[in-house]
Amino acid sequence: MRIVEQHKIAYKEYEFEWSEDHLSAESVAQKIGIEDGKIFKTLVTVGNKTGPVVAVIPGDKELDLKKLASASGNKKVDMLHLKDLEETTGYIRGGCSPIGMKKLFPTYIAEEANKFDSIIISAGKRGMQIELPPVSILKITKGEIVDLTM
Repeated sequence: MRIVEQHKIAYKEYEFEWSEDHLSAESVAQKIGIEDGKIFKTLVTVGNKTGPVVAVIPGDKELDLKKLASASGNKKVDMLHLKDLEETTGYIRGGCSPIGMKKLFPTYIAEEANKFDSIIISAGKRGMQIELPPVSILKITKGEIVDLTM
């Protein structure tokens, strides 16, 4: 949220009780009373040429690794091992945000984000989400909107 504020971008904050068993976008949507498709999850992959690549997709969709590989200039991308998530990004499972990672990795947001004036992403810790326009996320992450889902 500090980074969003540094860019002078308005956002809405959601705080909720979390549990290890209920970290899915679906359960978060229920807890904060928002439709599933508006909550986007952050997935970190590793490309054979680029290294880490970040995908931000609707919580009710699945990432198409082939589409992400193509968009990111890789021949192949695989999911980053969960054990490497914190060391790579600075975030833990359930609190991974595309904003504020240790490094600025190539970031791709699913085209479904275009359906909304704002989307909800992790604020960087479990139990905290922020809502802001997709263009603001693109600005901060130097990201791109592409077709990423199955």
